[in-house]
Amino acid sequence: MIKKRISETRFSKIFKEFLENEKTGGIILVAVTIISLILANTSWHDAYKSIWGFPVANHNLEHWINDGLMTVFFLLIGLEIKREIYKGELSNIKNASLPVFGALGGMIVPALLYTAFNIGKITQSGTGIPMATDIAFSIGILSLLGNKVPASLKIFLTALAIIDDLGAIIVIALFYTSDLSVLNLLIALGIFGILLLFNYFKFKKLFIYLIGGTIMWYFMLHSGVHATITGVLLAFAIPFVDGSKKSPSSILEHALQKPVPFIILPIFAMANTCIVIEPNWFASLTHDNSIGIMTGLIFGKPIGIFLFAFASVALGWSALPKDLKWTNIIGAGIIAGIGFTMSIFITLLAFDDPHLVAGSKIAILLASLTAGIIGYIYLKLNLKNKK
Repeated sequence: MIKKRISETRFSKIFKEFLENEKTGGIILVAVTIISLILANTSWHDAYKSIWGFPVANHNLEHWINDGLMTVFFLLIGLEIKREIYKGELSNIKNASLPVFGALGGMIVPALLYTAFNIGKITQSGTGIPMATDIAFSIGILSLLGNKVPASLKIFLTALAIIDDLGAIIVIALFYTSDLSVLNLLIALGIFGILLLFNYFKFKKLFIYLIGGTIMWYFMLHSGVHATITGVLLAFAIPFVDGSKKSPSSILEHALQKPVPFIILPIFAMANTCIVIEPNWFASLTHDNSIGIMTGLIFGKPIGIFLFAFASVALGWSALPKDLKWTNIIGAGIIAGIGFTMSIFITLLAFDDPHLVAGSKIAILLASLTAGIIGYIYLKLNLKNKK
């Protein structure tokens, strides 16, 4: 009875919808990425590239996508993290600690591997690139395995990917901020404080928070801190109440669960994979930057996730769910090497050199493809043997 009740709590309707959206969203991301790469390497290249370079209010379209639309993506991530903290896998310390430690290992080890190849070089600023896990792709790959995947493994990878994104957000805030405007930052944080007060005094009108969040985004955009951080701050200011369907947080999360994976992320993917693959493109893979990215994502992710998760259980800080084996955790760790969205996003913040950005994107795409294929095959064989 207890086990059944826990299962029902874990797989709430919203969580099931989230998994379904991410599965379909992952397939769409693959499709639009392939289309974008094809268009970028045909006679339509100039016309296709001009779309993303189209000027809009002193910035090009790509800039507004990366600073504007992606704020909505981070808003959804923030709402998902908040829900997990209040009512989901992260609400219990014992349950939350396993994916938390796994996520820490999945960020630290890839960063160390990247640094080993790039320390003291101009590319050292790319340390954050292999730290990220793409939620849409990783869950999409796991979902392709069907009902053979244990429920706890789905929850582990979802929680780990969400925590990874939170870690990436912190990395962006701390290490990828330049030309800081203290006044604009203080105004933005002041608005955030006001929204928290609205929450405290139980103001539940969602539009008030959305208007306040938009104003906060404007000042954050001009503060030097990356504007997408606003999405997470706003998520934690919006009232969660009891987490029911009628709570402002749940209403907004539900409203964003289709636009983000089906519209925003595909647009981001297309805008940022307009990459011209030169005849000697493979030469960039021998650069320390590319080696660091691929090593971090393909090897660093599974090694870090497994070692930190195993250590946390061995020390009694976490518990391995009864329906999981350590081989399952290794498989999830391999799939977590799909960096894509967040890795490309951090690349754009880390480097200004277009050749370095293009080389990094190619390394990310190849590493993510490799991690996805190996992770899928590994778990398919592993879960089959389990049966």
